[in-house]
This record gives sequence, structure tokens and C-alpha cells, in this order.
Amino acid sequence: MTEHAIIFTPSGIRSNAEEGENIYEVALRAGVDMQSICGGKGQCRRCQIELATGKHAKFNLTVKENHLGDLSPTEKRAIRDGDLSSGRRLACRSKICGDLVVEIPTDSREHKSSISKKSSKIDTALNPAIKLYWCQLPVPALKDNPVDSEALSIALESFGVTAKPSHHSMIKLQKMLNDHERAVITVVRDGCEIIDIWPPSDRDAYGVALDIGSTSLALYIYNLSTGELVYEQAEMNPQIRYGEDVMSRVSYIMMNKGGEHKLTGAIRKQVAQMLAQARTSLGIEREQLLELVAVGNPIMHHLFLGLNPVELGQAPFTLAVKDWFEAPASQFDMGLADMARVACLPLIGGHVGADTTGAYLTQMDRMAGRSVLLVDIGTNAEIMLSHKGRVAAASSPTGPAFEGAEISSGVRATIGAIERVRIDPDSKTPWVKIIGCESWLSNNSENHNITGICGSGIFEVMAELANVGLMDDSGLFIQTAAPERFEQEGKSWKFRLIDNIYIKQTDIRAVQLAKAALHAGVNLLTEYLGCEELDEVLLAGAFGTNLDPEYVADIGIIPGAPKEIIRSIGNAAGMGAAMTVLNKDDKARLIEVVSQIEKIETAMEPKFQDYFVAAMGFPTAPPAATETGRKKRRKI
Repeated sequence: MTEHAIIFTPSGIRSNAEEGENIYEVALRAGVDMQSICGGKGQCRRCQIELATGKHAKFNLTVKENHLGDLSPTEKRAIRDGDLSSGRRLACRSKICGDLVVEIPTDSREHKSSISKKSSKIDTALNPAIKLYWCQLPVPALKDNPVDSEALSIALESFGVTAKPSHHSMIKLQKMLNDHERAVITVVRDGCEIIDIWPPSDRDAYGVALDIGSTSLALYIYNLSTGELVYEQAEMNPQIRYGEDVMSRVSYIMMNKGGEHKLTGAIRKQVAQMLAQARTSLGIEREQLLELVAVGNPIMHHLFLGLNPVELGQAPFTLAVKDWFEAPASQFDMGLADMARVACLPLIGGHVGADTTGAYLTQMDRMAGRSVLLVDIGTNAEIMLSHKGRVAAASSPTGPAFEGAEISSGVRATIGAIERVRIDPDSKTPWVKIIGCESWLSNNSENHNITGICGSGIFEVMAELANVGLMDDSGLFIQTAAPERFEQEGKSWKFRLIDNIYIKQTDIRAVQLAKAALHAGVNLLTEYLGCEELDEVLLAGAFGTNLDPEYVADIGIIPGAPKEIIRSIGNAAGMGAAMTVLNKDDKARLIEVVSQIEKIETAMEPKFQDYFVAAMGFPTAPPAATETGRKKRRKI
């Protein structure tokens, strides 16, 4: 097979490719910074590239037009639809026929997300699984038939600890005793196993809580002696290059042999890099990182553990493992201590994961004895309801619309993305606020680079369009209310929000489907538990943190929930993992209560479709038959 040289600019990343491969495949393999939300299936049209033809002395390459294959049918359709400009190609549909210098335009590169996964206060006692004990062993005498490992166990008994040394600690024990006048720091796990021996010093042990989101990773490091949060960091999830949402990643695995190993390797490599940065920042050694507890949705959970998630991509959504799971850190190669342990919180079901159980742990006392709904909105909305001593959980297939995917101008929450929207009720003039700019913008971007509209902005623009009468309750535009802001597109209309950012009729449809699915899931839970009124609604996760309760109420995703009872609780999933790192009693408590949670499978409930259809409307919008004399149109 003929090999060709590929140079990606502006990064300068070099790679080799076989004849007939597409550029997207090579970019993935080389770690090139490139957008794609469909996993290279030609659907999102975001992996746009430009070919730099001619002689490149710098790279010692000559590139010709015929070094790329002919335009594919997908590219021709994209050009016809105005989504692909002249001179550009789609990386996932461009076949390699020769040496190439490929330019990744600015709008095709991944941008660092505005990651909102800050820690919050944890209400738990300090009782970690890892504890340190300073032990002074007596000088041995021949008549005593001395055994140092026994002497160490006897020294620990003075602390009320009965523990036996591991093989790892026994290897180090005698030399450490000889070098430090019979004094050592003993590292004990779960009150029963001596996992390491340290020289006498003021060093501490540390535990890690890891939240593996489909878009971002959040890492929190705690001092296990004091309970203090000493380090936190958030980064993009590198698996995004294989697909924007979890189902795209499962699809990638199904279509590419060994794909699960690539996704597992990507996540572990990123965690290893974050831990290395943490050790440098804190000035600590690898052997001090002794515990890591992770949370994530079922697919992220499985991939982190190295489990193939394909069965989760199709009914009956079978889990490989559901309960609390732990394994030696040596199996993960992430830069933890040799004797460290890696664990994952338990899952509830095929679409209700460890992120939900982590969030529930942080709110368990708040929900007890009350009617409280806990919601984490993502590609699948995970919902839990407590009522009269019972707790039930379900997931609703909301799709990725609230995260920016399936929206014509949708983007992730990156610098330049619209995150807030207001529309003047009289003039119908929109005002927007973008990430990275404190000012509100109107009519034009005032030299700001607006990249698109992210989840919270999508949420707000839909509510604003309804509130000011620019669309009716069926979701159809009322273009006569502000004709200067509407443009016809085929047989439909689109609303100009600002500059070249439009809201299309198909965008409204995507949001309707998402909000109706969540609304229907909540209805099923409340009916199942016989809950007629909610005391409180708790929104978890990065997306929920950025939602305004007023808009949550206006758009109608939570049936019967006024804004006064809606609260954001931040990254509760990560904080749940942190609680189990800091307090082994919380771990035991969670394991016990998760087994009592009742799981509702929305796809199997006959009433789901009825609730879904009934929730499609926008409650604050004018009715479809308005005073303008328009004929009542069919709801989309």
C-alpha cells in the first residue's frame, strides 16, 4: 500500500497515511485539533479543511489538486446547501491520493470550553479509607525471636488498628527501619491493610475525585489528613474527536475495530497528564496519590474501566457491571501510587450512571422525607425523584440539542459562544451576551467573534421567542411580528439573532423534542410515585448550573415547577465522588441506598408517548390561532 506524507497546519503536526484513507481518520490518529460532532460520518459538516497546493520547501513536499479524491456526494450537498464554501473540503469525506499540506481553518478547530465544574462545599465527616500512622518500633533483641512485620502490626494496635502488611510494604520495611532509627510512617487502607511504608516526614496522603463528563473532565485533589481541597482542574474530554455525544462514540466503536481501546486510551492519557500537572503544582510524589474515585454516565464509566460499551448502545442496554467497582491503579497507568486504588461509584441502570448516584449522595439528606426532583440534563437527561420515603430514577432521551448539537448555529460553551439572550418585547430587538465578554451586544457583534450559540443560550432564546410573541405555542414562527428580523429559507423562515447567527424552524423542532422528552420522563416518575406536587427541583451538572430558573419554568421542561422552587447545585456528581474519597462511611451508605432505588425504563412505558406529545408546546407563547388573522397551522 502506498504511503503519503500529511502535514496539518497551523499545528505543524506530521503524519503518514495510506492511499485511500480519509483525512479525518489521519487527523484522529495524529491528535489534530479538529471539530466533529458526528464522529466522522459526514453529518455535521464541521470538519472543514483547506488544501494548500504548490511546492512547500519548508516541508519538502509538492501538493497538487489531484492529491485529494473527487468531491463526495455529501460534500456536493453541503456546497449546494451553503454549508461548505468554495475551496473547502470535509475531512471525513476527503480521500488521500498523494502528499498533502492540510490547513485547519480557525472555525474548524476545537476551542477550549468554558468549563464550569468548580468544586463546592462538601458536608461530610473526615474518615478516609487511607490513614497515616507514625510508628516507632522497639530495637529487636535476639531472645525475642524478632519479626519486623509483626512488630509493626503490634505498634499499630496502640492506635486501635489491626492491620497486616502487604507484600509491597514488607519489601521496603527493614531497610526503612534501618535507615530511620526504627521509625516509619505506616500507610493503612480500610483499617486492615498496610499498603506502604514511608520514611518519617511531614508528607501527607492525597485522594482524587474525577468527574468524567462527555464534554469535559474535572479533577479534584484532597489532602486526606485535613480534608482540604488542594487542587482542581478541568479539561476537555479528548474523546470528543471521536464524536460529540456518547452515542456517536459508541457508533465509532461499532464501525472501527479496536475503537474502544482508542477511546479508553484517550481518557486515561488525559487524566495522567492532569495528575502530572497536579503533582508538579503541589510538589508531591506519585506515591502520595493513593485513592481515585471516578463518576460518569454509563458509557463514560465503561470506557474509563476499559469495558466495551457497545451493549449500552442498543436495547436492552446491558451493563457489564453495575455495583461499586474498584481495581489496582497499576492497571490504569495514570501516574498514581503503585498501591493506589481506582474505584467507580455504582450505577442505577443502563442510562442512569455513576454521575447521578454521585449527585444523589450530595443531596440525599436534602431529599429525604420531601418531594424533590434531581435532574442532570445531557444527551440523556438523568432524573431522580424522592417522595414519601421512596426514590425512583429514569432517563429521558433528550438528545444533544441542549448541548448545541443538532442546532444550526449550535456550539459548545466556548469563548465567543452566545450564553444569554434577551429580546425587547416592543422593538423585538435581540440582545446577547457571549462567553468572554461582559457587555451585552445587539444588532452587530461590535468586532466580537461570535462563534454560535451554546446550550444556555439556546434555552433562553426559545423562551424569549415565546415570551415576546415571535413564535406561537406550537413552535411556529410568527414572522409578521417582526418582519425585518426574518428571512425565508425554502418553505420555512429563520430568525436573525445577531450577525450571521440564525434560529431556524428546525432548531425549534430539536428543542421541542428535547424538552418534551424530559417533561415526559418527569411525568412518568411523579405518576409512578404518586407525587402531585414538588417541594424542590435540583439542577445538577455544568449545564444546569448555567440555567436561569425563570427560563426553566417558562420553557416548560419540568411539569408544574415554578421558578421559586428551582435550584442549581453545581457539579454535584464530582462532589459525590469527593465525599466517598473523604469518608468511607459515605461510600458504604451510598452502596446501601443505591440498591433500594427503583428504576423506571421510559422506553417501556406506554404513557411516555402521550406525555411526550402533550409537552411539545411552549406554554408562554401565544396560541397558534392569533389575532393577526393567520389560519391555525398544523403543529410541527
